[in-house]
Amino acid sequence: MLNSMTSHDPALKLLLIVPHPDDEVYGASGTLMDLIEEGHTVGLVTLTRGEAGRTLGLCDTPEELARLREAELRACLDVIGVQVHEQLQFPDKALREQPFEALVEAARSAMQRHRPETVLTFPPNGSNGHPDHVTTHKAVKAAWDSLPEPQRPKLWYYASDTPPENEELRAAWIKPNLRRDVSGKLTRKLQAIACHRTQALSTVDFIRKFPERIRQETFFQVP
Repeated sequence: MLNSMTSHDPALKLLLIVPHPDDEVYGASGTLMDLIEEGHTVGLVTLTRGEAGRTLGLCDTPEELARLREAELRACLDVIGVQVHEQLQFPDKALREQPFEALVEAARSAMQRHRPETVLTFPPNGSNGHPDHVTTHKAVKAAWDSLPEPQRPKLWYYASDTPPENEELRAAWIKPNLRRDVSGKLTRKLQAIACHRTQALSTVDFIRKFPERIRQETFFQVP
C-alpha cells in the first residue's frame, strides 16, 4: 500500500517512521487519534512488511505472513483514522544489512514530501534493542541531520520512564520529556492494538512491562 500526498496537500502534523507493522500502535496510537480529532493530518511510513515475525500458527510462509500483517495494519489504521500511509518493502529483520543510504533516502524523501511538523521514530537503543529498530533510528536521525535546519521538523523518540532490563540498552536509555494523557482514547487504542493478532505475545509483553503507557504516551523531543 502506498498512499502519498501531493504538493497541494497540507503538511502533516506528525509523521511516524518505523520498521514494522504494529510499531505505530503501542506507543503513539492515542496521540494520533487526539491529533486527528483536533483536525490535523498524520502519517505513517512502515519500512518492512513484517514477514519475518511470529506467525502464531495463523499462516505458514513469510509471504502469507506479510499479507496478513499488511491486512492487520490496514485494520489498525482504520481504527486510528490515519490519513496517509506508505508501505515500503525493505526486508524484515535485515535492515542493518541493507545499503544505509537507501534507508536514509527513504526517510529523507518522506520528510521532504510530507513536510511534517514532527517526526517520530525509535530512540538510539531501539527501545528494546531490536536491530531493525536501532537501524531505523540511525537512518531517520541521519536523514533529519541532512536537512537544512529551517526544513527540519521536530524530532521525537519513543521514550519510557521504565529503564530497560538489559544493562547495555540501559546505557543508551533516554527518559521522556513529553507526556500525553490519552486515557480518553483507551477503548479505541485497545481495539487498534487488537487488530495486530499476530503480535499477541508482543501485546502481552508490552502491557506487562509498561502498563502505564496504555493511558499515557511518553516521548523524548530532541533539543
